[in-house]
Amino acid sequence: MSVLLEFAMFPTSGDCREGGSVSKEVSRIIDMIDSGGYAYQLTPMGTVVETDTLEEALAVVQKAYDCLGGCERVYSSLKLDIRRGRENRLKQKIASVEKQLAREVRK
Repeated sequence: MSVLLEFAMFPTSGDCREGGSVSKEVSRIIDMIDSGGYAYQLTPMGTVVETDTLEEALAVVQKAYDCLGGCERVYSSLKLDIRRGRENRLKQKIASVEKQLAREVRK
């Protein structure tokens, strides 16, 4: 099974962020994901993480929230793509689209 979790999480209250930036807090979350050995891709609007199970994906969300411990208010949005019998979809999905684009160019 492959679970792709796309999520964004950051504090909205001023007690946990410097000025208008949340990069310090987001970097703590990314460090947790990286040190956990998960395949991930950071984007300007969130992060995509691939796990083997839904339980692992939800645990990543909980750990991300824990990274922001002490913040009065936290915003988060989540999207999940769960597929049985597949793995390494973080790279394969992109490769599939690029393959289709290459076909279109040859036409």
